[in-house]
Amino acid sequence: MCSSVTHHHRIVQCSIVSGGEINYPAKLQPSSFSTVKFRSDHASSEELRKVLSKRKAAGVLRLVFHDAGTFEIDDNTGGMNGSIVYELDRPENAGLEKSVKVLQKAKTQIDAIRPVSWADLISVAGAEAVELCEGPPIQVLLGRQDSLGPDPEGRLPLETLDASGLKRNFQKKGFSTQELVALSGAHTLGSKGFGSPTTFDNSYYKVLLEEPRTPSGGMSTMVGLPSDHALVEDDECLRWIKQYADNESMFFEDFKKAYVKLVNSGVRWNSL
Repeated sequence: MCSSVTHHHRIVQCSIVSGGEINYPAKLQPSSFSTVKFRSDHASSEELRKVLSKRKAAGVLRLVFHDAGTFEIDDNTGGMNGSIVYELDRPENAGLEKSVKVLQKAKTQIDAIRPVSWADLISVAGAEAVELCEGPPIQVLLGRQDSLGPDPEGRLPLETLDASGLKRNFQKKGFSTQELVALSGAHTLGSKGFGSPTTFDNSYYKVLLEEPRTPSGGMSTMVGLPSDHALVEDDECLRWIKQYADNESMFFEDFKKAYVKLVNSGVRWNSL
């Protein structure tokens, strides 16, 4: 489950163990360098599945996006810093308390061995959620410091934005249109109506190209968010949507790269 240390940070692939009592909300403490050692035995894998299941994967991925999504290049503030635990009362973060509580179980167990930052834990949990749902394995560097307070408000993209607004929002964070479309593919998980809610694949793009767009499983609710449909109306976004719909391997590779960039956004790394 783990790979070796490279240069200044530890690289981890698949990553958390469970157990211990919930102590929520938790007080944030900056993590130490190379914060966690993960066991790779079968018992640890079983404990991990108790904490992070396919049903919980979409919520954990949303937690990643909402923590890292506060980053903006201009003033180099926000980003993947665990500040989400201070921002759970914001309307855009409704429902994320459940995912934080899930990860708190793992954090309590890991902290008993060696402290782990919320930023590291959330980053790795998102990668684990993708792989658990049959998506690509993603290697995540460890060594992020936690914030001791909330990030600025109003930085996450609104669900009602059109394609131009989405591209501007992501450009402020240093992401290209291609990366925007690749990261949007995470919406294939959950109850938005794209393919199986517990399988990470390229169904998101295939469904977006359908006319009319019909949710899987016979659901009567609207497929996706208004911002999802806005992507199809933009020629540049549509070009990537078509490529990912035709080539799942390409989507997986581009998602992996964009995810790593996302969880490294605005990070304050521990030094040796």
